[in-house]
Amino acid sequence: MTPKSLKALEPSATDPAFIRNFCIIAHIDHGKSTLADRMLQITGVVSDRDMRAQYLDRMDIERERGITIKSQAVRMPWSSAAGEGTSQTYALNMIDTPGHVDFTYEVSRSLAACEGAILLVDAAQGIEAQTLANLYLALDNDLEIIPVLNKIDLPAADPERFAKELAGLIGGDPDDVLRVSGKTGAGVEELLDRVIERIPAPKGDPDAPARAMIFDSVYDSYRGVVTYVRMIDGSLSPRERIQMMSTRTIHELLEIGVSSPEPVPTKGLGVGEVGYLITG
Repeated sequence: MTPKSLKALEPSATDPAFIRNFCIIAHIDHGKSTLADRMLQITGVVSDRDMRAQYLDRMDIERERGITIKSQAVRMPWSSAAGEGTSQTYALNMIDTPGHVDFTYEVSRSLAACEGAILLVDAAQGIEAQTLANLYLALDNDLEIIPVLNKIDLPAADPERFAKELAGLIGGDPDDVLRVSGKTGAGVEELLDRVIERIPAPKGDPDAPARAMIFDSVYDSYRGVVTYVRMIDGSLSPRERIQMMSTRTIHELLEIGVSSPEPVPTKGLGVGEVGYLITG
């Protein structure tokens, strides 16, 4: 499926059955940001011309140190075979998580917004401490785990050995551990297919009063505070008034949208969708 043939599903009108919310958990330097960038490119949300290393790492300190601190959420279209030669387009919400040991709280907030996680391990280095810590957080959140070995293009890669280790850690067959290269793009399309196949669709009541979970917020010098949310029940539309449960303050929604990966204002967000809110 070429990126150019994919038509994105309309936010606020997407059936939750065709939504997949997932994150990538990995030890620092195991190639998570590179894999995320390759997904953006393959799904067509970022053109080859606009591609830059670590596209999702927006904060200056992140670029400077080459680590991911804040959780970026990106909506990507991906098409999967639906039987009898037809295909179905899905909305994949990838919530980027920090791999660095200092940012466990940020990881836990991101995991709570997902139904599944890609467990990414460097095929040359194997399982490391932060990989385990984040895996246990994911299991605590009852997430579906997809084991993946990255950097299979490296001469020092030993995928057979580490596939056995990964399978032993989470249970399963070493042959089910996907082998990918974020750098070359090898295996990434198969990984996107696996996300659709294995990760459950979000559940919620579309007719209930709106409920959303905040998993991140950033300050934008032009737009003020941008709050990233995952819709649990109901729906939200621009100009509605919302109450923040932690402070009991009431705000008007000035803008609602999704990141793809640049902010795209929408008519609203429905059950299971991930996006941003800007309030007055």
